[in-house]
Amino acid sequence: MLTLAIETSCDETSVAVIKDGREVLSNIISSQIDIHRKFGGVVPEIASRKHIESINNIVQEAIDEAKISFDDIDLIGVTKGPGLVGALLIGISTAKALAYGLNKPIIGVNHIEGHVCANYIEHKDLEPPFTCLIVSGGHTYLVQVNGYTDYELVGRTRDDAAGEAFDKVARALGLPYPGGPVIDKLAQKGNKTAIDFPRVMLEPKSYDFSFSGLKTAVLNCLNQKHQKSEEIIVEDVAASFQQAVLDVLVDKSFRLAKERKSQKIVIAGGVAANQGLRTMMEERGKEEGIEILYPSRILCTDNAAMIGAAAYFNYKNGNKSDLYLNVIPNLDLK
Repeated sequence: MLTLAIETSCDETSVAVIKDGREVLSNIISSQIDIHRKFGGVVPEIASRKHIESINNIVQEAIDEAKISFDDIDLIGVTKGPGLVGALLIGISTAKALAYGLNKPIIGVNHIEGHVCANYIEHKDLEPPFTCLIVSGGHTYLVQVNGYTDYELVGRTRDDAAGEAFDKVARALGLPYPGGPVIDKLAQKGNKTAIDFPRVMLEPKSYDFSFSGLKTAVLNCLNQKHQKSEEIIVEDVAASFQQAVLDVLVDKSFRLAKERKSQKIVIAGGVAANQGLRTMMEERGKEEGIEILYPSRILCTDNAAMIGAAAYFNYKNGNKSDLYLNVIPNLDLK
């Protein structure tokens, strides 16, 4: 079964062709990072205009690279949310036009669910149930995946997402956007115990997250050093901040896995590309006897291949959309 999938939730225009939910025939990604970097973050209006400019060419490129024709497509999948409303509308409009013109079924996909499904592409034998940590620029979730479309949301951020905190701290340090990869690289050169930033665990049995206080602690630290004319060792700040984030993410992930007797912890989302997180999870996994899985870096970032996988599994489970499908910018994971 061939799925043509479209992803335009933020600043990547991506179209992919996926076979049977797990095999990538093409996965074309046109990134806008260089355009938005000068502004220090994504500008929604610019993102929408760039999607319009590139979407038709990206669709054709995905078809050509997959060495198929439009008639070979069995299903159209598209991100319906969460994301920037204007950007999402470009993808949805394109997908509905294709579904109407080709007379093919259409599936609206939750972008966060797509991140989880990226692991089905990377790990061909992966099957639920498993514990999943979803960490990205806009979301931080701890989920028990009971089935291919059955997600039990156990914990979530109450304020800033982990990736959002990375970007804000990077901006305070004068580092370029996106901040996550830059901080991860600097952290490998710094002393992670140089500054004792807070680890916010919340209530004793809570699986929720909170990174706003940690972000404020970093900003206060930098302000105090500026006022005292003290040297700021950027590598040490990056390493100490990142370690404070990772300690919380790893601790809660393993606590849930042991509570649910999971043999696997799956990491998903843009921050799943963080080398510090991968290393720490793997080391703890060896100690606890729990397997750690994550996608390749290209599948961690926003891409249409993961949306195609999610569309396939939803379609197989009987979920369907129609041409009245609309965007849901604040769509949650249920």
